[in-house]
Amino acid sequence: MSAAASPSELRLVVLGLTGAGQRSAVCTILGLQDPQQGPDAADIQECSKHRGEAAGRQVVVVSSPAWFGSDCDPEERRRHISSFIALSSPGPHAFLLCVPLNQPAEGEAKALDVLKELFGPSAVSRNTIILFTHTEELDEDEPLEEYLVTWRKDLRELVERCGDRYHTLEARSGEPEESKAVEELLEKVEQAVADSGARHFSCPLYQEAKERVRQRQVEIVRQRRGKELNGQLTDSPPEENVTEEEMEAVREEAERSIDDLNVDVDSIFPFSASVSPSSPAPPFLWGLWEKLTGWMRWVSTLVRREALLGALVGLFVGGPFGGMMGATVGSVATEVKRRNTQKTK
Repeated sequence: MSAAASPSELRLVVLGLTGAGQRSAVCTILGLQDPQQGPDAADIQECSKHRGEAAGRQVVVVSSPAWFGSDCDPEERRRHISSFIALSSPGPHAFLLCVPLNQPAEGEAKALDVLKELFGPSAVSRNTIILFTHTEELDEDEPLEEYLVTWRKDLRELVERCGDRYHTLEARSGEPEESKAVEELLEKVEQAVADSGARHFSCPLYQEAKERVRQRQVEIVRQRRGKELNGQLTDSPPEENVTEEEMEAVREEAERSIDDLNVDVDSIFPFSASVSPSSPAPPFLWGLWEKLTGWMRWVSTLVRREALLGALVGLFVGGPFGGMMGATVGSVATEVKRRNTQKTK
């Protein structure tokens, strides 16, 4: 049995917008202490494939640039999609979508839409796990689940679309270490595979990639054997006298040569670069979000999220009236939370 078909090997595809923490996730899963040993220190620019052992399992992790954004060139998008599909063929056991807690989830929602269009609904509902990153957004004693339920309807909707599967690899005070978090993630992947009833995810695009990779493996082996004459292969069947060991030896070379799968990017990505539901928020909104969350963390020992709610109300209403309304909303929210806390004690 080939390594690619071994049930002891888990294939994971890590996706995410620029800055979502893909590189860190790859390094954590593979147990790399120095991020420089993993994918490039900068944001991921090309599809990469990494092998290693994690929690007693052989793991293959494929990472990919953010090809689902509207600012990606169509040909680059086709190349990235073809590449990560080929590198994770015959099919991944899970897609891991990195989602930062400190940003709105509009782009990630579009990413799930695109995965559904590319691979079908089951790719999202059965084979995708939300991997939360940048968990410094949480207060020290605040559980992730509580944060999602209380504050982030947008993130809860992402989780619900993925069959309520989510995880984080970022260890916090009082929580399991990263190695334990990785083990728990792989257990969730295995459970998702068991629930799906298939050995791994598959669809027409992955079937095409599997066949293309195998054909390319044969070509490479036979070229190395000197069996090709004037661009024509011999008349014998393609797999004749080609061993599985030879095929596996050239597998990754064959995978990396596939960059032109039959992906209809025009119908899946009909939006323009200027206007798109998947476009990141305008820079001033991102800056506002970062300033507000940064301010919230800075004063977290004195003023918690209730005051941030009031600040947002005051900001968007504006003027003296907005300031008074914001202060009132913040005070009411603080009192409500205080009373709810007392009731649970």
